[in-house]
Amino acid sequence: MALAAIARKLFGSPSDRAVKRFHSKVQQINALEPEFEALSDEALKGKTAELRQQLSNGTKLEDVLVPAFATVREASKRVLGMRHFDVQLMGGMVLNERAIAEMRTGEGKTLVATLAVYLNALPGNGVHVVTVNDYLARRDAAWMGQIYNFLGLEVGTIVHGIGDAERRAAYQADITYGTNNEFGFDYLRDNMKYSREQMTQRGHAYAIVDEVDSILIDEARTPLIISGPTEDRSELYNKIDGLMPIIEEGDFEVEEKHRAATFTDQGIEKLEARLDEEGLLKGESLYDVENVALVHHLNCALRAHKLFQRDKDYIVRNDEVVIIDEFTGRMMPGRRYSEGLHQALEAKEHVKINPENQTLASITFQNYFRLYDKLAGMTGTAITEAEEFADIYGLEVVTVPTNVPIQRVDEDDAIYRTAPEKFDAIADMIKDCQDRGQPVLVGTTSIEKSEMLAEILKRKNVGAMNVLNARHHEQEAHIIADAGLPGAITIATNMAGRGTDIQLGGNLEMRIEREVGEQLEGEAREAKIAEIKQEIEVAKRKALDAGGLMVIGTERHESRRIDNQLRGRSGRQGDPGHSKFFLSLQDDLMRIFPVDSMDSMLSRLGLEEGESITHPWVTKAIERAQGKVEARNFDIRKNILKYDDVMNDQRKVIFEQRLEFMDAQDVHPVITDMRHDMVEAMVARAIPPRSYPEQWDAELLREESRNKLGIEIPIDEWIAEEGIDQQILTDRIQEAADKHVADKEAAALEGLKESGQDNPTVMRQVEKSILLQSIDSLWREHLVTLDHLSKVVGWRGMAQRDPLNEYKQEAYELFQSLLTNLREQVTTQMSHVQLQFRQPQQPDPRRLRTVHIDPQSGENEEAPEGAAPQPPRRPQPATAAAAASAMASGAASAGGATADTLEPMDPKVFEGISRNAPCPCGSGKKFKHCHGAF
Repeated sequence: MALAAIARKLFGSPSDRAVKRFHSKVQQINALEPEFEALSDEALKGKTAELRQQLSNGTKLEDVLVPAFATVREASKRVLGMRHFDVQLMGGMVLNERAIAEMRTGEGKTLVATLAVYLNALPGNGVHVVTVNDYLARRDAAWMGQIYNFLGLEVGTIVHGIGDAERRAAYQADITYGTNNEFGFDYLRDNMKYSREQMTQRGHAYAIVDEVDSILIDEARTPLIISGPTEDRSELYNKIDGLMPIIEEGDFEVEEKHRAATFTDQGIEKLEARLDEEGLLKGESLYDVENVALVHHLNCALRAHKLFQRDKDYIVRNDEVVIIDEFTGRMMPGRRYSEGLHQALEAKEHVKINPENQTLASITFQNYFRLYDKLAGMTGTAITEAEEFADIYGLEVVTVPTNVPIQRVDEDDAIYRTAPEKFDAIADMIKDCQDRGQPVLVGTTSIEKSEMLAEILKRKNVGAMNVLNARHHEQEAHIIADAGLPGAITIATNMAGRGTDIQLGGNLEMRIEREVGEQLEGEAREAKIAEIKQEIEVAKRKALDAGGLMVIGTERHESRRIDNQLRGRSGRQGDPGHSKFFLSLQDDLMRIFPVDSMDSMLSRLGLEEGESITHPWVTKAIERAQGKVEARNFDIRKNILKYDDVMNDQRKVIFEQRLEFMDAQDVHPVITDMRHDMVEAMVARAIPPRSYPEQWDAELLREESRNKLGIEIPIDEWIAEEGIDQQILTDRIQEAADKHVADKEAAALEGLKESGQDNPTVMRQVEKSILLQSIDSLWREHLVTLDHLSKVVGWRGMAQRDPLNEYKQEAYELFQSLLTNLREQVTTQMSHVQLQFRQPQQPDPRRLRTVHIDPQSGENEEAPEGAAPQPPRRPQPATAAAAASAMASGAASAGGATADTLEPMDPKVFEGISRNAPCPCGSGKKFKHCHGAF
């Protein structure tokens, strides 16, 4: 560590070196300022067309950065009255370099983004600005949109509840603001559509992710899932919930670290007896295979009762169980836990039980955001997770210096023996601050603790306070706006991504919106605004004299980053401020992840009740413990991603193939190839290697031809012929199958002619419809199978086999089966179906559910749009090799190729290859039987 510190002192940190590189460009932008100030509004607006022309002439984007940034700065001055600081220009340059700009709270990240957004919007490929909630998406689009509109760029907003037409229009704009969930779900929904015209997104060129640590790390553990409803099992959930009162200590074990609860043998015996009485037990034991689903529901009920606490993990509102987000403390209406857990909670709370759902499509945030050609992010706290950003996303973290030096004083932690002692000390400090007129922001970890603290403060006669948690999140912007008033007390469950600055003396914009609005005009309006400004100035001086904003943390979070987010609310733009964390040995972090020797140290010191220990060594020891927890969580996320990567390649292959089929004018050759491939496989099954005709399975060929191809073949006559061989037999069956399909098509077209609807392309539409619907139905079944596989493959480790390799191998084989089943399903449908010409039936959007699951804890949260959940720990991209090998047909797999043995190849190698030409990979097979197979 000493050597690293010396090296940093001599050469500077990577961030320091990056910032030095930007100084020359900042000077160039500043040098242009007088010239741009002299431009008329029209001339300034004309800069957009001028820069676009330069880019179309071949100029690189980096070469127009200086004039583009100068244009945005001048437009901002004229439209918003806000001039970008030099450090904000640097932040914009960081965002343009596929990196994360770490900028302190209050440094104006929202304005910083306009620089990189404008520059990257010039090529016209669309820029996505990703926020953590709909409020910020709307606010930032309207606020910063004034700059873009002034410069001739269109701005769209994607929020929950808008229709496809509005979404398409928003994505067609130069710049699109929206939440991470909405962008991800739109991608999934687009890949469930049946034509390009129905799709909303137009690509993934460039994205800036606001609160990037919250979205790409905290929420990255949570896959996005679209699901549809299954049958109602509410009676079963209620019956199982009725068994929970008989479960006592000793009947179950709880592991808080992993949020897991399991029954002991004693508990199992007790349950078996009761289940038998209720008539729910099949066979003699819960371990019998017929009771797998029953065991799953029992485990959900146990977790609901022993791990999930009302008003901490969820609340009951309007006869519904509503999840509370563990990172923000906000209610998440519409989201639901998956795999029956939410139903178990509904049974526990005796509210209406909604049915479970089946997964239709899914993706993780890691894999969604890696779709972008260029990705950047900004936040106040990222450096502690720099390794993860680099490893998973290839993003460097650059710490941008503050505009004014930070004056906040971060005091050492105070540690007490018990939680009551700790909360008493916190209440005393809050009362002292209020008496002196110092504003206080208190960070808690749950609704329960925030309300408990509020009760303690009332008992101590502390004045008015605001409690900001899931119960009052609707007023959060106004509550935060007033948090800087002298003597104000604000208790918040979490401060990540609140989106509203805490300004000492009050927030001018919020007060104008609240007190002036649209009611006053002209001189009266100006007079009222001047009065508000004067009041804010007086209040700010009083708050500054009292020491600035005091931030109090009621306990340490698992991640230092979350603590830093709370601290960062104090000391904005050079204001004075203080921060202090209070801890006790009964806190979750200290109890679940104990700091070595802390308890014995406090015992030896002989602390009296109400006394605490405060020392830099203690603070450092706790931060080291947090670092260990962060590393453990990173390993968990990385391991999840390894499994996700396996499925991501398969999903990309399916989605790309789907797009290719949607774009194709005619998929008839593909369907013909599928039919021929299926016949080849069918004949190969009936004819053993090196066998004589009398050894061939004629009955199998006859039955499969009838069932799958819809034809009767004189197989006995053919086999009896002189000189018959496998290839001749294959050719004859293919010809008969082709003729059968052609006759059905001719008859259908004749029927159309007779009805006056002569349309020769209608069969091509039917073929495309059957192909797409078959892909969708098989893909959904594949998702469920992969989910089940991911849950059981871990047991292979007990047999000294690597679960990940086992998962890769079996997932690959399952994908091969999917492709084989696709050929058979499409061929069978085309051979048997009675043609009726109507639009393919897409899933009813009103019955779909958008789900957001936490694969680590199993707390599967359903996302905005709907109401229910469904499992999956989703796997998703591995390697180009796996993606390419996943395309190999059943014939290729018969040769023993696996995802590990095929070499990665550039997809461009396969462009324009005839389906009957040799495959470029060198396998010796035809392209349609190798990397061109589907």
